[in-house]
Amino acid sequence: MGRLAGKVAIVTGAASGLGAADARLMAAEGAKVVLTDVNAELGERTAADIEGAVFVKHDVRSEADWQKVLDKTLTHFGRLDVLVNNAGLVQFGTVEDTTLEQFRLHNSVMSEGTFLGCKYAIPLMAKTGGGSIINVSSIAAIKGNSPVLAYTAAKGAILSMTRSIALHCQERNYRIRCNCILPGAHATPMTAAAIAQLGGAAAGIGQIQQHGQGSPEDVGNLVVFLAADESSYITGAEIVIDNGETSR
Repeated sequence: MGRLAGKVAIVTGAASGLGAADARLMAAEGAKVVLTDVNAELGERTAADIEGAVFVKHDVRSEADWQKVLDKTLTHFGRLDVLVNNAGLVQFGTVEDTTLEQFRLHNSVMSEGTFLGCKYAIPLMAKTGGGSIINVSSIAAIKGNSPVLAYTAAKGAILSMTRSIALHCQERNYRIRCNCILPGAHATPMTAAAIAQLGGAAAGIGQIQQHGQGSPEDVGNLVVFLAADESSYITGAEIVIDNGETSR
């Protein structure tokens, strides 16, 4: 207990699923957590169950919303040590079926949302001696998945950005680490919706049927580790958490 004592964290997309688990586990280790999501009703309920947590309605595509979140974080807690860029969505479509509107939506939420979070969090972390940025990508960034073209493109951008951001922070001696998590199938509302919509014959579903799904807490435990000082020599890393799916 107390691995994150004294640290302040923001988790985007934290109303449910992986983000909610990240927030709960970091709070259990002593962090003060700001949860953000576009789903205000569910986000408020989730935050109410986490001692000392704050919720802010937040569209990660909006620079004004990012400033609002950071201002509220500083008002409540006075600093920022950890940012988890977790917000995401998935709509189904191959390269032939996906509309330009869908492609842009995925990239605005996940690629641009991650970019904005890093852009505005880094100066705050640098002022207080450093921090940890944890970007949530997907094994779809390294393993093709034809039914979710826009999703794979956005998640791939997150992976590439992470490396550049890590180097940027090192080159300026900011003492800010930036790492990327690549989850496979985990038991979240988004995964449940995918299974229901794609059916058992779709790519990736066989892995779930044969080997099951991870829990959101599996990812949350990794987030805690990357947020904690014990991972101080890890930056620019891509960490796969998929029960060996990408090794098969």
